[in-house]
Amino acid sequence: MAEGRIAIVWNPSKTSREDLEEVLPEDAAEASVSWYETSVEDPGGGAAGEALAAGADVVVAAGGDGTVRAVAERLARDEAAADLAIVPLGTGNLLARNLGVPLNDAAGALARAFGGEPRAIDLGWVEADVDGERVRQAFAVIAGFGIDAHMIVETDEDLKSRIGWLAYVESLGRALSASEVVEIDLAVDGGAAEWVSGHTLMVGNCGTLQGGIMLLPDADPADGALDLLLLSAEGLDEWTDTLRSFVWDNGIRRLLGGGEPARSADTTTHAKVRRLSVSLSEPRVLEIDGEDLGETGGFTVEVQPNAVRVR
Repeated sequence: MAEGRIAIVWNPSKTSREDLEEVLPEDAAEASVSWYETSVEDPGGGAAGEALAAGADVVVAAGGDGTVRAVAERLARDEAAADLAIVPLGTGNLLARNLGVPLNDAAGALARAFGGEPRAIDLGWVEADVDGERVRQAFAVIAGFGIDAHMIVETDEDLKSRIGWLAYVESLGRALSASEVVEIDLAVDGGAAEWVSGHTLMVGNCGTLQGGIMLLPDADPADGALDLLLLSAEGLDEWTDTLRSFVWDNGIRRLLGGGEPARSADTTTHAKVRRLSVSLSEPRVLEIDGEDLGETGGFTVEVQPNAVRVR
């Protein structure tokens, strides 16, 4: 039964208030529903703050990955008692995919906001000097640099608007050519730093990307840790080894073996981390939850366990 104070933070570039009102649950009248519109200047954090100040029990993020990330970050930063609910409306919808939130079904997603059971999940926090400015932002799914980041930067926006996530596949060839190996000074969980080489380093809270691609097979958004993936493949032979690692060792073989831990290979490294310090020999584009933050020469990542409760 719907009850309490429900705040809906909606992105007008993805939907309209009228469209959302049409698919509210029948018992929504029993709750107090308030509306907060995002803007280019405020993708959701400020609106979520207003909702919390007004006493919201549930804050609904109705939009794409950027809206969801901004609202989740505000709830985590304020250590809010309010639950988070998601109405996924973008092309990626990464957190919604990983948590089983209905896609292309605003009514089904809103039903969870008014009557779903909350589940506590972790968030990751990235701190970096990006294009000369110090930033600290949360991510719900994945952060890092390399192929995934270049796929975001290189993807044709017009094509993305027409065919959705398939546009990322079109950009993969350009991303591969743009991802050159860099030297990385890497320190895990406060340990001594070690120099490694790679072109892609991703740290994730969830493991599934668009199209059902399982990038981090061990990732669990509620285990109090983040999952690290380092890729260093160069040339056809090494990329063949990398594909074998993804498709066989950490794909089919993992399923047949009952979910055994992800295996590292000569060109792929998997690890569980709670804090990570990264220093790069050359700047790289840093991205979080599909958003390009700009170039950085280094960054830190840490987990915030049980950061938000998601319905």
